[in-house]
Amino acid sequence: MDDEIVILQATSLPAPTVNTLREHFSVLELPSQGAERDRLIEANRDRIRGIATLGAGPVDAALIGRLPALEIIACFSAGMDGIDLEAAKARNIAVTNTSPVLADDVADLAVVMLFSLLRGISRAERYARAGLWPDGNLPLARTVRGCRVGIIGLGHIGKAVARRLECSGAEIAYNGPRRKPDSAYTYFPSLIELANWSDALIVCCPGGEETRNLVGSAILEALGPEGWLVNVARGSVVDEAALVKAVVSGRIAGAALDVFAKEPHVPAELRDKENVIVLPHIGSATRETRDAMGLSMIASLRSHFRH
Repeated sequence: MDDEIVILQATSLPAPTVNTLREHFSVLELPSQGAERDRLIEANRDRIRGIATLGAGPVDAALIGRLPALEIIACFSAGMDGIDLEAAKARNIAVTNTSPVLADDVADLAVVMLFSLLRGISRAERYARAGLWPDGNLPLARTVRGCRVGIIGLGHIGKAVARRLECSGAEIAYNGPRRKPDSAYTYFPSLIELANWSDALIVCCPGGEETRNLVGSAILEALGPEGWLVNVARGSVVDEAALVKAVVSGRIAGAALDVFAKEPHVPAELRDKENVIVLPHIGSATRETRDAMGLSMIASLRSHFRH
């Protein structure tokens, strides 16, 4: 037991994760604001060697700067958009996430959302539930087989999405900062070229300032009126105002969204659209994966302090 090592719990975390974390470390829970927060930091600033947090944090430069003994920030998430990565890098502070653990569940959801869009599953379910089937059949939908799917960000989640869709007969290409030497999928260095090529775009890249509004009006225009957008990354990656305009005007065929710019708020213009699926950020929300994420975060802390 590393109970002499002090870990700052900077955000709320699942109770089983906190209980396990306390079995291995001395844990201080950070108040969200106010004088009590400042007192806790000042009283323990030289003792806190690690932070356990959700990726949304915030763990900003100011907090990092107040903790001179800090060595590692361990995130209970794939995204790290609430962590000041530059401030951590400047201090040689390690930053870890749980992306490998949650990749399969997020990829499953992304693929289900794409199938639902192309096959019109949500619309068909509402149609049958409303008793409208006797009035006639719905228009024919589209198969995934042969569909050109562009993946934005071929990391753990993007690769898991690609593997699943490849089994369904889709054609896969991707965009990212650089070509992946271990991938045989077609690489587009230009996102707008990928959008032009694609029948559907699936957003799997990290959030943060580097990717803020990466998918904007020009990308949506290139995707076109028969193109679909799926976002399981972060709401900040898609220019939400541009997306609303594109959906309402018919400049894209539709969208499936598990993440939004200002969660938990979903734009009213999207909530009632037949060609839009909205979900309350459930990408990794299974009991098994959340438990595994907690264990992964704790394992990264324990591994760091063993070295």
